[in-house]
Amino acid sequence: MSNTALITGASSGIGTEFARYHASKGGDVVLTARSEGKLKALSAELEDAHGIKAHVVAVDLGSHQGAAELIARVAELGVPIDILINNAGFGGRGRHIDRSIDEEMAMIDLNVKALVKLSHHFGRDMARRAQGRILNVGSTAGFMPGPLQAVYFATKAFVQSFSQALDHEMRPQGVTVTVLAPGYVKTGFADRADLHGTKLVADGGKTPAFVAKYGYDAMFRGALVAVNEQPLGFVVNWLIPLLPRRLVLKLIERMQYK
Repeated sequence: MSNTALITGASSGIGTEFARYHASKGGDVVLTARSEGKLKALSAELEDAHGIKAHVVAVDLGSHQGAAELIARVAELGVPIDILINNAGFGGRGRHIDRSIDEEMAMIDLNVKALVKLSHHFGRDMARRAQGRILNVGSTAGFMPGPLQAVYFATKAFVQSFSQALDHEMRPQGVTVTVLAPGYVKTGFADRADLHGTKLVADGGKTPAFVAKYGYDAMFRGALVAVNEQPLGFVVNWLIPLLPRRLVLKLIERMQYK
């Protein structure tokens, strides 16, 4: 029986740990990201450690044809995808009008457009086979607006809404969708997003391995939304919605201010 997971953003951070955890359970993987060298090194590691098959497909999902290229190359492999883990994404700090519009649009292309295209294609295949799982990596940022990361927070709000609706649509056909909404995770995200020196990352965050395991296990439980820190889950689900909007905006801005 096939047990293959397609993992985007697999060359580092949470994506790498998703691959390691799935492989440790005997599952094959299709690893994708831009860095072919890192993917090949991870592929060799997983095959040696677990005796599984690890395919490497190096593509830039943020490019205009990135998702289509990935879909075509997976088709060439002839491997049915049983689990789709949409992990690739990035953020960027600063006032929207001060940031490069090209960078902001690239964030939407990767965080939203690529995720939707892959969910549509592989989700449809799963529904036809009446089985499958999708795990979309969102963020607790998706529960609130985010001054100084306006576009990033908005993309994660989209991921959260989209994932829940998709689960409701496809669950009767045997396909579940889970959105993982972690707080800050100790990856290269803070480097890319220019967050070092802000209160948002001051506490250090959880490890990628911890977050990947939490999200993966939640996916197999069929959870709808998974926040990996219970106190943080309480804050975003019960406290933030009750606070005045202007206060929330000021609090989030202060967390990201240098």
